[in-house]
Amino acid sequence: MKNARDKATFNVILFGVVMKRRAVALAFILALFVAAFCTPSIGLAVAGVKAFEVTTTITWENYGGYYGLAYDSAKSAVFITNVDFDEVSVISDGNNSVVANIAVGSRPYGIAYDSGKGELFVANHGADSVSVISDSSNTVVATIPVGSQPSAVAYDSDRGEIYVANYNSSSVSVISDSNNMVIANIKVRNQPCALAYDSGKGEMFVGHAGCNQVLVISGSTHAVVANVTVGNQPASLAYDSGKGEVFVANHNSSSVSVISDSTNSIVATVDVGVNPIGLAYDSDNGRVFVANYYSYSVSVISDSTNTVVANVPLESPPQGICYDSGRGKVFVTYSESNRISVISATATPSDPQEPFPTLLVATASGASAAVVCLGVLVYFKKRKH
Repeated sequence: MKNARDKATFNVILFGVVMKRRAVALAFILALFVAAFCTPSIGLAVAGVKAFEVTTTITWENYGGYYGLAYDSAKSAVFITNVDFDEVSVISDGNNSVVANIAVGSRPYGIAYDSGKGELFVANHGADSVSVISDSSNTVVATIPVGSQPSAVAYDSDRGEIYVANYNSSSVSVISDSNNMVIANIKVRNQPCALAYDSGKGEMFVGHAGCNQVLVISGSTHAVVANVTVGNQPASLAYDSGKGEVFVANHNSSSVSVISDSTNSIVATVDVGVNPIGLAYDSDNGRVFVANYYSYSVSVISDSTNTVVANVPLESPPQGICYDSGRGKVFVTYSESNRISVISATATPSDPQEPFPTLLVATASGASAAVVCLGVLVYFKKRKH
């Protein structure tokens, strides 16, 4: 009887249930799991949604600033700028291999695909110019002088025009793709850094690093027709053609503003990860992918509910992002890295989840200096070797 009583003293009561001594380990694990929800420095990344997982990692030969991305639907390829090597790399989305490296101007950042001409327009931030690449030959066919420190680029499919955000000139240049000439220069607010073309309204939206404003430019008159106040430092824009809305990544507010293009007013604000830096619209499924710099993650927003339906953990701070509609993939570049992650976006959020979620430690502190280019923030970080 004495031995039985001694043995009983080792039992542990957990949530009102008497458990055997072997359950202590389980209780400890459960305590850590609960602590994850209560500790601000630890976030929960739901990796169980099988639709949104990193399925492939592409490794480059050298580290570099692979920042701007554009999907060429005609060639089934993704074009990626490299700010350190002054070139644009071409990845075939069929086998995720590099098929070409194209020399362009100094410090290329933003890039946009012109489907009407089969050309890529590249903002050379350090050369105050735009390089034009033919996707049939993967060669530069024109170089166009623009404003100071061009960063973001966007294509107006209705008029065959390319808009270029000149970061240091506080202006937007408009290029005709028929003759590769600048046909207009539009004065905007301080440090324009992000562009998105609204094909439904025929308007160009402009985000700024120097203020919390998004300007709306008429494609027919090249005049500013509206000004929308959003969150702090709108670093990236994406047009949702299915909803007639523009999504705005507010870098210093850790949120995404949703603008209705019918009223030019904010209809929703979605909390995402820390320091969102890039956006990509999935027209097939009505989703917006948000690259969160300091959360090391990609948030997935459903445009039907304007809520986050998934978070995809990444290996390091993401820098650029684009959606490949031909393959149902999302390509993500990293800041000063030699790797690119490819995320599957083909399934639905109702897919079966993994048995356990994955804990992701997110660093929310620390200061960083940034300049905005290509519609995202380029961080000056110590180079990895």
